[in-house]
Amino acid sequence: MIITRSPLRISLGGGGTDLPSYYRDNTGFLVAAAIDRHVHIVINRSILPEMILKYSQTERVTDVSQIQHPLVREAMQLVGVPAEGLEIAAMADIPAGTGLGSSGSFCTALLRALHALNNGNPSSAEIAEQACHIEIERLKEPVGKQDQFIAAVGGVTCFRFNPDGHVEYWPLRASSDTLRKLEQNLLLFFTGYTRSASEVLREQDTKTKAADKSMIDNLHFIKDIGVKSKEAMESGDLRGFAELMNVHWRWKKKRSGNMSNSRIDEWYELGMQNGGLGGKLIGAGGGGFLMFYTEDADRLTAAMTEAGLQNVPFRFDFEGTRVVAGATPSPALRPAIRRAA
Repeated sequence: MIITRSPLRISLGGGGTDLPSYYRDNTGFLVAAAIDRHVHIVINRSILPEMILKYSQTERVTDVSQIQHPLVREAMQLVGVPAEGLEIAAMADIPAGTGLGSSGSFCTALLRALHALNNGNPSSAEIAEQACHIEIERLKEPVGKQDQFIAAVGGVTCFRFNPDGHVEYWPLRASSDTLRKLEQNLLLFFTGYTRSASEVLREQDTKTKAADKSMIDNLHFIKDIGVKSKEAMESGDLRGFAELMNVHWRWKKKRSGNMSNSRIDEWYELGMQNGGLGGKLIGAGGGGFLMFYTEDADRLTAAMTEAGLQNVPFRFDFEGTRVVAGATPSPALRPAIRRAA
C-alpha cells in the first residue's frame, strides 16, 4: 500500500498571472503558501483483475481508457501504470471547488503515488510540471500553474512564470518571526459556496487571449500587487501586506461579474468592521473561502461565526507533496509495469 498527500494552498498576492494566456506574453509572478489541509491518495494492490477507483464516486474498470475521472485517466497513461489489480482511493480535508487548489493537489498526490508504485522518484518540480501538462495541455483546462507547483514544493513561496513556460521558484525571504505572525493572523472562513474554478477562469482566459486591454491591464496591476506583497512581507510590514490584500480584492472583482456576490460582499464588510485589516476571497472567485489578516482573531472569529461562516484553522506546510507510507508491491501480485517514455 502506498499513501501520498499534497497540501492545499492560499494565494498571498499576484494570483491569476500564472495562466499561460497571460505569462506567455507578459511573465507572471505570485506568492503562495501551502497549508496543512491535504488531499490524500491511497493505492493498494489486490488479486482482483479489475481496477476500483474511489473518490466522490466509485468506478470499476478493466482498462485505463475506461476511467471516467479525467485526472486519474491521464495521470495513469502518462506514468504508464495499467489498471489491473489496482485500488485507488482519494480523500480530502476540504471539499473541491472551494478555492484552495484542490485539483492541483489531487493531481500531484496521484502522480507521486503512481511513480512510487512504479519505483520512481521524480523531483518536486518534475511532479509539478507533469501535473501542469495533464491539466493544461492534455485536458485543455483554463487553469494556471500555481496550484500544481505550490502543492508539489510546499512552503511560503515566490513563483515567476516565464514566457517559455519555465517556472522559477524560491522561498519568501521573510524572518521566522514574520512568518509566525503571518500564520497566526491569517484566518480562513468558509462561505458555504462551492464552484468550478474552470468556469470562473474561462472568462479571464478568453479575454486575455483576445488581448482585451482592460483584462490585461488588470492582470498587470495584480502582478504589481504580488511584487509589493512580497516586499511588504519580507520587510515585516504585515499591516502594509493586509492593505494590499484589500486592493487586490477590489481589482480582482473587476475581472468578472461572477467573482463575488452580495452575500460575499456583506461578509467581507462584516469582517473588515470586526478586526479585519485586510481580506479577499481565495481562489478564482465565486465562492470558497474568505481570508482575512487580523490582529484581533477572537473578535473577527466571533463575528464571522455568528454570521454562519465556519473558521478553518491552518498552519503552513513546508513539506509539499510526499509519500507518507508506502511499500513496493510484491512481484507475485504486481503485473509488469512499464515506465513512462
